[in-house]
Amino acid sequence: MLRGRPYHISALYVVDLKRFRYVAAGNILRQHYHRLTADKNSLANLDQDLPNNLQYVLPIHTLDKTWLWCETWCSYDWLPQAKTIDLCSNPKTKEPKLDRARRQIPEWTELDNEVAAFAQSLRSRESSSSSTVHDEL
Repeated sequence: MLRGRPYHISALYVVDLKRFRYVAAGNILRQHYHRLTADKNSLANLDQDLPNNLQYVLPIHTLDKTWLWCETWCSYDWLPQAKTIDLCSNPKTKEPKLDRARRQIPEWTELDNEVAAFAQSLRSRESSSSSTVHDEL
């Protein structure tokens, strides 16, 4: 299927939207996906397999390695230069992604706690407003 082209491994794509729309890339991807889904063994990695299968129609190029760092296949030497971190599954360790996030991303725990506190405040407000409505009835 690759016809001599390389297989690009990435879950991150940068798209020129004007060109994407001009060549109707969305329609091309949808039609090809529809054809491939007839085979239950196709598209094990949809984010990678679909664009790789269509390289002869929609050219793709690999981004510089700093754009997507993943512990499973990347060197720790260039983690500090990583623009994004993929919390991809590591078949060797089977470490849960949230545990990995806490370990690899220093600010994760603080941000996660902030989001949890905000969610709790919304739930508290919601329950107090619904009890106020109930009391009024």
